[in-house]
Amino acid sequence: MQSAIIVGYLIIMVVLGLYFAKSRVRDSADFMVAGRSLSYGVLIGTLVATFIGSGSIIGGASFVYQHGPLAAIFFFAGTPIGILILYFFLAHRIRAAAIYTIPEIIEKRYGRFARGMAALIILLAYVGIVSYQFIGGGYALNVTLGLPVWEGALISAVVMIFLAMIGGLVSVAYTDFISSIIIFLSLLIALPIALMNVGGLSDMFAALPAAKQSWTGGLTTVQLLGYFLPLFLLLLGDQNIYQRFSAARDATTARRSAAGFFIGAILINALIILLVATTIVAFPDIKPDTAVLVLGARGVPDLLGGFILAATVGLIITTGNSYLLSSAGNLVHDLYVNVFGRRIAESRRLLVDRGTVVALGVFAYCLGTFFPSVLAIQMYSYTMYGAAITPALIAALVWRGATVPGGVASILVGGAATLIWEIALGKPLELNSVLISLPLSVLTLIVVSLLTQQRCTPLIGEQTE
Repeated sequence: MQSAIIVGYLIIMVVLGLYFAKSRVRDSADFMVAGRSLSYGVLIGTLVATFIGSGSIIGGASFVYQHGPLAAIFFFAGTPIGILILYFFLAHRIRAAAIYTIPEIIEKRYGRFARGMAALIILLAYVGIVSYQFIGGGYALNVTLGLPVWEGALISAVVMIFLAMIGGLVSVAYTDFISSIIIFLSLLIALPIALMNVGGLSDMFAALPAAKQSWTGGLTTVQLLGYFLPLFLLLLGDQNIYQRFSAARDATTARRSAAGFFIGAILINALIILLVATTIVAFPDIKPDTAVLVLGARGVPDLLGGFILAATVGLIITTGNSYLLSSAGNLVHDLYVNVFGRRIAESRRLLVDRGTVVALGVFAYCLGTFFPSVLAIQMYSYTMYGAAITPALIAALVWRGATVPGGVASILVGGAATLIWEIALGKPLELNSVLISLPLSVLTLIVVSLLTQQRCTPLIGEQTE
């Protein structure tokens, strides 16, 4: 039964992708930002689904299983804190700026060279994020259909690439909306069943290993901070989130959707934490990455488990679609057209967008073989983005004193420090690179800006407030 539900769900997603591609995608603007027409409800659904993919269902679940539910609160806390900052300070400005990509904002404040660097760094980060969606899909199909992980990853990659290529943000947004509703209702119904299977909340907590009952989960404070910061920084500067605000009907819709995003993210992450905690007791010898998947396959009734697994696969696929689509925009819109000055006829633009999606998807699949786990590639990708892009981006939106040399230097230092710490040095002391690259990036931005300040410049988007 579960296999039939999952296969049926995948077929529905493909059919919806084809429908929206035929009826709603006429040009590059429809493909990249849904014609700036997304309503409040759809916007909330796509925001939640985009940010709660493999990062939460696979990587986040792995963290909960290894370190316990209390420590996981710190891991997931970056999402609601980041959303509050978006709601109060940034969402309306992002919609007012009416951008396609984050490097557009970077260029408005720091120039074309900074735009090119930002686009390259986002490509490195987002292709990494896409690759672990492929791996997450492989895990899901391994648990549900019994396929080898590599075969499941390949099938997931094909479906993700196809859906992103055919329908763009229009199809992604509406399938996101459906997936977010199904996963929330499925997890909500599953929680009391899973808790009852382990004797209730108090018995479940008492049965956890001692280290997993603590607020640190066996990690030092510095290590815990190293897991909190990447997710927080990615959300603050995530191009996918900004593109969705930019795709809203207006600035008011963008800001209101951030409030809905806040509530939805807290509820779903709380459900994931509690449900994975039950699997620590009920299934003590499983692979941490597969905790939610095993719960759906073996920890609840078949019908409910089928919907959990189908929606999980759906969230992984739609998250992969989103980051694949977004990185294609960086390659075509930022680098090829604006930085290198090449022209694409409007009649060919949509074809080029789609071809780029396919090429980047193949590259992401190859990259997935480099990292040992979803959690490892998750931390690298989030840090690459958060340390290199987010400080300069936030400064462009809220600090008048940020200068061109300060922004450029911050992007260079943040990106270089992440690559050196993760790859060249092999992650010394098992500390995530964000603990090194973020302070260096922020310090560089402030010091260089103060040394090169001549006049204050307008903030992005403030002219239309």
